[in-house]
Amino acid sequence: MAQLQQDNEKIQQLGAKKFNMWIFIFCSFMLFAAFSSGFIVYAGGKGHGLNVILPASFRYSTIVLVISSITLFMASRAAKQNERGLQGLFLWLTIGLGITFLCLQVYGWYILSYKMQVFLTDPNASRSFVYVITFMHILHILGGLVWLGAALAGSIKGIPQVKNLYRMEMSAIFWHFLDIIWIYLYVFLLLNQI
Repeated sequence: MAQLQQDNEKIQQLGAKKFNMWIFIFCSFMLFAAFSSGFIVYAGGKGHGLNVILPASFRYSTIVLVISSITLFMASRAAKQNERGLQGLFLWLTIGLGITFLCLQVYGWYILSYKMQVFLTDPNASRSFVYVITFMHILHILGGLVWLGAALAGSIKGIPQVKNLYRMEMSAIFWHFLDIIWIYLYVFLLLNQI
């Protein structure tokens, strides 16, 4: 009975921390909305579109990120069934896919700058938005990888199930948000590339 009461208290404490995550997600959403609005105002007012085709690596990175959300879903399901080995496997896959996403994004920058001659300091500031938007998303991905690493470490160490589920839930909320926001950003950039 005492253990059940302690678990309930931990759940309540962790629930309060989850609220902070939702505030952070809302702020991040507003940041990306501001970038989108800034791009629209600049491009519309000056008549400057991107006038560049986005590198194919951005498309591949989108596919990789969607697959990573699937593997994270599988990890969450394994965690709920208390299958730590399977949870760890899917977390490793998700982390690997997240790193692959980062590499593809950086390769996209390489293609933009060295092959297409599109730079951060381009006279057409619309093109600079591509770097700013992708850089800010990459910073969020790095934060997501930290959350995934904490969930993986907890799974390996065998932390109590309440904390394990909390780490998985927090990781999943943040990672799926990153997936959704990237799909929005990629489609937004695609629609404005010419």
